[in-house]
Amino acid sequence: MARTDTTLDLNGTGYCASFHLRRTARAVTRMYDAVLQDTGIRSTQFSILVGIAKNQPVAIGALADVLILDPTTLTRSLRLLEREGLITISDRSTMRQRFLSMTPKGERALGRGVAAWRKAHERFLSTVGAEYWDELRSELEELARVVVELEEPRKEDGTVVAASV
Repeated sequence: MARTDTTLDLNGTGYCASFHLRRTARAVTRMYDAVLQDTGIRSTQFSILVGIAKNQPVAIGALADVLILDPTTLTRSLRLLEREGLITISDRSTMRQRFLSMTPKGERALGRGVAAWRKAHERFLSTVGAEYWDELRSELEELARVVVELEEPRKEDGTVVAASV
């Protein structure tokens, strides 16, 4: 067995925000995936379908912003949902955008998913506490906002530079 370099300084890495947030996200995702298994959709697909259903027709870029997903990564997931007949993706409009809509098959799949999601969510809330979750969710929303702002390029005067599309 190969021995690792004992001089490597890993001090402080146990407090890594990315590690702990991703670890928690994987645990929560696993719980929801298990409940959604019989519906034919995964929790990641469920989130995308909810985003489309709430805003349809919605531009891919706008959905990517809501989900804080790279548009290329989102497009790969959308192609699978389209192949499965759950959504439609429009041709590019005059503003070079493509829009997403649910199909009847997608609405049925999402309906099954919502029923399963409600069961999982109620179990989650009864375990962690509804008040705790509300507070944590608000904190996570604020953290996401702050981190997204950190990623935005800024001019020397501190104003945000519009990202090129």
